[in-house]
Amino acid sequence: MKKEKILVVDDEEDILELVRYNLAREGYAVACAASGEEALKAAESEAVDLIVLDLMLPGIDGLEVARRLRQNPATKETPIVMLTAKGEEADVVAGLELGADDYVTKPFSPRILIARMRAVIRRRSGIGESDGEVLQVRELSIHPGRRHVTANGKSLDLTYTEFQVLYFLARRPGWVFTRTQIVDAVRGDDYPVTDRSVDVQIVGLRRKLGPLGCYIETVRGVGYRFIET
Repeated sequence: MKKEKILVVDDEEDILELVRYNLAREGYAVACAASGEEALKAAESEAVDLIVLDLMLPGIDGLEVARRLRQNPATKETPIVMLTAKGEEADVVAGLELGADDYVTKPFSPRILIARMRAVIRRRSGIGESDGEVLQVRELSIHPGRRHVTANGKSLDLTYTEFQVLYFLARRPGWVFTRTQIVDAVRGDDYPVTDRSVDVQIVGLRRKLGPLGCYIETVRGVGYRFIET
């Protein structure tokens, strides 16, 4: 069975070794990078199954690395878990908005990090296995297996999280979900919830949906719902 390969990016040598050791012990193949430039080269030269990415890097910082990875067709689908000492909400939201899949703050437990990574890989590989049929909602066509959305026949470029939120809401039109329920459904029960992180995803979704953005309705004081036909 092929080992899943993880790219770990951090400029602190002790952190790199700690993560590398624990991942290798769990059976992962591990590559390491100590700067943003090294990370981009490593990700582009060989396919990896997930990237553990620090935000505070010399040269190109982690947010810019994430932005470039998402813009590159070869790496745009690669899962990213941010590993950072910057736990402020603004930094977390910025990373999520760029398409990061999860984040872990320093100091951290290697066991927690690995559990988060496994959850991300499982969600990425699992979507579409049991829900492979195309979901057609008025002018929207949502393909869970291919993670592809068209609006009035036009293909939309959604981040992983934007797609998950849209698919979750569109499958249950008329149902009202709290922000906590949305995050639990998309990222798992142990994901740290902030109202702002959910709102950012909804704003991005509405913008990309254009006139169809009105299908996602804000329920004041509660959360969001996809309007019924």
